[in-house]
Amino acid sequence: MDVTFLNPVYWPEVRRGSERVIRELADGLVAAGHRPRLITSHPSRPTTTLEDGLTVQRVWRPPLEQRLRRRLYEEHLAHVPFTYAALRRGQRPDVVQAAYATDAAAALRYKRATGVPVVFSYMGLPHRVSLANRRLRKELVVAACEQSDAVVALSELAAEHFRTWLGVDPHVIGAPVDVQAFTPAADPAAARSPAPTILCAADHTQGRKRVALLVQALAIVRRTHPEAQLLLSRVAGAGAMGARVNWAAVDGVTEIDLDDRDRLVTANRAAWVHALPSTGEAFGLVLAEAQACGTPVVGAQAEVVGAQDGTGVLFPSTEQDPAVLADALLAAIELAQDPATVRACVARAQRFSRQACTDAHLALYRSLGADA
Repeated sequence: MDVTFLNPVYWPEVRRGSERVIRELADGLVAAGHRPRLITSHPSRPTTTLEDGLTVQRVWRPPLEQRLRRRLYEEHLAHVPFTYAALRRGQRPDVVQAAYATDAAAALRYKRATGVPVVFSYMGLPHRVSLANRRLRKELVVAACEQSDAVVALSELAAEHFRTWLGVDPHVIGAPVDVQAFTPAADPAAARSPAPTILCAADHTQGRKRVALLVQALAIVRRTHPEAQLLLSRVAGAGAMGARVNWAAVDGVTEIDLDDRDRLVTANRAAWVHALPSTGEAFGLVLAEAQACGTPVVGAQAEVVGAQDGTGVLFPSTEQDPAVLADALLAAIELAQDPATVRACVARAQRFSRQACTDAHLALYRSLGADA
């Protein structure tokens, strides 16, 4: 089956969110004998490369993004005409899957010209505020939902937002976890850091990740565990939500490079807890990956956290008190000291395996008439 993915940016520019979801899904398709392609953009001349079995076609992205952002337009608009042109020039796929509403606009135009089915995957939580805070965002999302052959949400929580705010009942397929790469250490106790270590692999320049709240909670945790440490992913430049903060200047906080998957696996194995206290999180892939490494988590996404299974502690996205977050972190630190937690976390992560995600997508493609 020929599957063409559309995403505005890709590695090495960005290695988070939809970029990682597409890479894992593409790996699953390649392993199953299918032919994925990704059309993305970058600020240089067009290129086409084969990257670990995934054909990556990078179209030109005109230097308009900053100007559009200042005028509060939806992001990732400048490359869309070139994405559509790349679709028309390339081999006709069996299905096109867009991870952003902007790219869905190109996919839907292609559908009107060719009849190829379109899947729209939304990586976040569509709700009144998020849909209204950028010009054209709501119009693009509504069009993508109404005109695509299928809409995919990452969780039941995200699906409920679709039903409430857009009147759409999407397919629910969680983000894929490579449970062959994200595994516990042979000796989990030996791999764990000597001091209680909290890991947060999120982009801390994004305000909704609430890393400032996590840093405040760390200070409270250190009253019980004075040696406790917080590891953050090193991020260069400024994020979408504001200027970069040098959190490494805070006592007990260290920034490390987590873009490389092997480093992320090692960091998850060493951590006692992986925390993601963000708001508006549709899934939380980094939490599921941490669980696959046997590490308990703290976050707001109940479907991933699995508080009833002893694999994590819920921290409501509406909660703003660092003391409450500190209590959740302390409870997760206690979980980390129970040898049974590793097995429980690994078992929970299996439901989000790359194989399960790939199988669900293939079933969806075939239900739309895509040829095998």
